Amino acid sequence: MNTDDRERSPVGRIAPSPTGRLHLGHARSFLLAWWSVRQRGGRMRLRIEDLDAERAQAEHIDGCRRDLEWLGLDWDGEVIVQSKGLEEINARVDDLLRRGLVYPCVCSRADIRAAQSAPQGRVTSPYPGTCRDKFTSVEEAERKTGRDAGLRFRVPSGSVEVVDRLAPRLEVDLQSEVGDFLVARRNGLPAYQIAVVVDDARQGITEVLRGDDLLASTPAQKVLQEALGYAHPEWVHVPLVTDRTGRRLAKRADDLSLAELRAGGTDPRAIVAWTARGAGMPTGERASAAQLVGELDLARLPRDPVTLDEASLDALREARL
Repeated sequence: MNTDDRERSPVGRIAPSPTGRLHLGHARSFLLAWWSVRQRGGRMRLRIEDLDAERAQAEHIDGCRRDLEWLGLDWDGEVIVQSKGLEEINARVDDLLRRGLVYPCVCSRADIRAAQSAPQGRVTSPYPGTCRDKFTSVEEAERKTGRDAGLRFRVPSGSVEVVDRLAPRLEVDLQSEVGDFLVARRNGLPAYQIAVVVDDARQGITEVLRGDDLLASTPAQKVLQEALGYAHPEWVHVPLVTDRTGRRLAKRADDLSLAELRAGGTDPRAIVAWTARGAGMPTGERASAAQLVGELDLARLPRDPVTLDEASLDALREARL
């Protein structure tokens, strides 16, 4: 597909994770993604990314759909639930394994912390390469260690450049800053990076508009796309919504959730208008998502995070149907 074809008919996606309730930050990103694609006559896909088995809940899958419909967003084709498409993702992992581009790894988080002399808590990068070339197969790794093995991608040397429509150009030495990363976890499930890459390719996604907290994941996704022979989508990373202290909104903050606002009688058009005003789009106090198709200009989008203060939140709560 050439550039002209992409511009005429982009394919975007909304990809919530059902690990908690969606909040106003999600609403903003999803609305911007939807407007960006719909105003160019493109198609929008909905994908539920539910591979985080420890936190994903069926009730949140239904909640995601209700929230999106409440906001006035629609999508084309069937809803893709990521866990129901594991066969294709695992096939791509197996392909990488056959080609020697991934290797078995039995390291736990505690092992990696110890190897890095890192403090207790979050594992820091880069992965130190403990298991690289240590085993000839997954079976050997598990037999010799008595542990389940995951699979890590052999990150190529050199810098990886990411060009984004909004964010500054990103250039990362992925090997030195991140190291070899997991594509299959020790519990047998595919890891986030490869699942996203395979599903984007399978759904024909040409534009990925999402929060800029995911910009750091993009270099890993780019090298996986190249290893699998996939085209790169156009990336658009938008600033997040933060609370008054500057922290990004969290799914555990139920008072900011769309479900809470919906149950309280908030008019979703007020949320749509709040999103539009923060994106530099002309609108009144209330507007439907469909009414504002054609008004988004990413060049007018502020490059700083959007602060959701108490006054703004109260105004949304009080905007009743």
